[in-house]
Amino acid sequence: MPSSRKPIALSSLAALALAVSLSAAAAQPLTVVELFTSQGCSSCPPANANLIKVKDQPGVLALSFNVTYWDYLGWKDTFGRQEFTQRQVSYEPPLGHDGPFTPQVVVNGHADVVGAAPGEIQKLISASGQASGPSLSLNDGKISIGAGAAPAGRADVWLVRYLKGVVEVPVARGENTGRTLPHANVVHALKKLGSWTGAATALDLPPASDGLSTAVLVQSPGGGPILAAATN
Repeated sequence: MPSSRKPIALSSLAALALAVSLSAAAAQPLTVVELFTSQGCSSCPPANANLIKVKDQPGVLALSFNVTYWDYLGWKDTFGRQEFTQRQVSYEPPLGHDGPFTPQVVVNGHADVVGAAPGEIQKLISASGQASGPSLSLNDGKISIGAGAAPAGRADVWLVRYLKGVVEVPVARGENTGRTLPHANVVHALKKLGSWTGAATALDLPPASDGLSTAVLVQSPGGGPILAAATN
């Protein structure tokens, strides 16, 4: 019954091709866009809005890190964490800045803009391209990092937990009193999991909670370039 076998074979090949295509798409390199923002900063809402415009762009991982150094103005940022502030501080010397400021958008860990002007974030994404380090995938509770060249002998492996989508936050005090501010892909937790030294490496991926999404970044130490990124 040759005629009955042929459709089955074609169907199997089509399914295999689809699986390969989906796997390749999931493993594609990402451009990492980090917005350092604060609910207590009157200059930040335009940058928040611009991040929302690029957050669903294919090949882009957009993240909002809320910092704490404007809390003294009368409104404590509801998402602010000291470790997010420290992450921004570590970027400033390599980027040529004396200290942190908001808003600030850092792309792939090696280029930055204020991000408040229309199209400013998109231009930096287009100019920066995608991270081009080792292969990186998240599967079955494991982080798999391929072999490659590790600048200065090692890179840090960061675990990022974020709430995918847009959340609106009403602000009752401070510079944005009475405004409701949108935030895209808000980061809730940041943790260093270990190091990558250039050899193929596997690390345990802790389970996420509270409906948070996961991203993993392989990054040169001290606020250096992001070599690879993946999401679940």
